[in-house]
Amino acid sequence: MANATKAAHQRPHRMKVKMTVSDYVIVILMAVIMLVVFVATLYPFLNSLAISLNYADDTMLGGITIYPRKFTLDNYKNIFTKETIWKAYGITFARTIIGTIGGLLITGSLSFALSRKNLAGRGVYTMLCLIPMYFAGGLIPSYFLIRTLGLTNTFWVYIIPNLVNVWNMILMRSYFQSVPEALEESARIDGANYLTIFWKIYWPVSTPIIATIALYFGVFHWNDWYTTFVYITDSDLKPMTSVLLSIINEASFAERMAAQGADAAVIGQAAQGKAVNVRSITMATMITSIVPIVAIYPFLQRYFIKGIMIGSIKG
Repeated sequence: MANATKAAHQRPHRMKVKMTVSDYVIVILMAVIMLVVFVATLYPFLNSLAISLNYADDTMLGGITIYPRKFTLDNYKNIFTKETIWKAYGITFARTIIGTIGGLLITGSLSFALSRKNLAGRGVYTMLCLIPMYFAGGLIPSYFLIRTLGLTNTFWVYIIPNLVNVWNMILMRSYFQSVPEALEESARIDGANYLTIFWKIYWPVSTPIIATIALYFGVFHWNDWYTTFVYITDSDLKPMTSVLLSIINEASFAERMAAQGADAAVIGQAAQGKAVNVRSITMATMITSIVPIVAIYPFLQRYFIKGIMIGSIKG
């Protein structure tokens, strides 16, 4: 009993820090700033969601904030009944999955090779990778190169030119350099070659950076519209972003026609074939295009932060 009492007296007591007026002011100020940032970040998404779920005629009256005034699913029904939308989704999903896997394999292999200290000409190879990162060849040479390779108006124009990303390579190389060399040395003693070391040792222990780079590649392929704009004219090969862009262009054209006082017949021809308001369709299309990325990100977030921090320690 005496020992227990003595041990209790020896435990360090936590000192209760009394907050001053300035501390309260700082806490309140930080809370207000975070609230403003939260509202400014979330409001555009909620506003777009509300418009996409609102009746088109009522949307034209304005005043929609973060909830639909007259709820309807007609905008989404109009989207998913179009054959072009399903084709665009198929192209987007295909290029995102294939592009992400291919980019991870090729960029990861290049990163592993450049992380080896005994690689002959390692500095030269690194410099050759860095030069295009700062000095691009330009649009016209790039276009002629892609056309000469026969990639224009093909699905592979989305994949092959984007298999290597220099910035992603630098992050992965830095991460591979942070892996203890003892793992590789023990594998070499057991007779493993570099391919085995890469797949059996480095790849399994590099989950954070792999998830981070996969997110980078996935978001790029999902959001990319520029490649389609320059190299694709076949409507069957256009992804979701291009379809969304065409819908937005149609909406802008109709609004310009109306602002310039065009007659009802011309405006009707501009909007021909649309059962609901084009602005509502645009918002609904935008929501459907960002939902997959928003849904996937929480599962990769814990790897994302760790991968970026560890991958940026070494250069």
